Amino acid sequence: MEERQIISEATEVMKKGGVILYPTDTVWGLGCDATDPVAVAKIYALKRRSDSKSLVLLASDMDMIAKYIKEIPEMAEQLVEVNDSPMTIVYPGAYAAAEGEAQDTSRLAHNVVAEDGSVGIRIPMMDFCRNLARRLGRPLVSTSANISGEPTPKSFKDIPQQIKDAADYIVEPSLEKGATGKSSSIIKVGLDSTIEIIRK
Repeated sequence: MEERQIISEATEVMKKGGVILYPTDTVWGLGCDATDPVAVAKIYALKRRSDSKSLVLLASDMDMIAKYIKEIPEMAEQLVEVNDSPMTIVYPGAYAAAEGEAQDTSRLAHNVVAEDGSVGIRIPMMDFCRNLARRLGRPLVSTSANISGEPTPKSFKDIPQQIKDAADYIVEPSLEKGATGKSSSIIKVGLDSTIEIIRK
């Protein structure tokens, strides 16, 4: 199946509230529409992870990020411009729906955002992932395809069967080429351009 058709099918699943299993520029991820709190809750349940922890999102470009962040720190834009390896930036002040509100595609689901209102977003260094976010029209969740606390699967063959069984759609494993096999760095940037390295 060609990549364009896979992107189309995966997008349709996410728009209907489904969870996909897909390769990213780092490791295999579980994904869903980041504005859909019910789909996000499914991922937390699948990973057996507390929803007090926020999730990393993927966006197609800075324009998409700007729609969901109240003010993008200048330092964050500079980091994205010079970056040459997978890097997740934790942005302050996400536009998020309140808990219990119906899905609003112009705001992130309350359960992808940290308690302080920040959210981690990466522009992936993989055309497939950028095109997937572009086709969805909004950020998608990207959290490692494992049960919380267990090893992160570096390739498709390492993903636990129960995760594969629970996904509503599995992307063609051959698309994992180009993945680094290790998690991205995470950098938190403040509006005053302070930087905190959370994961190297």
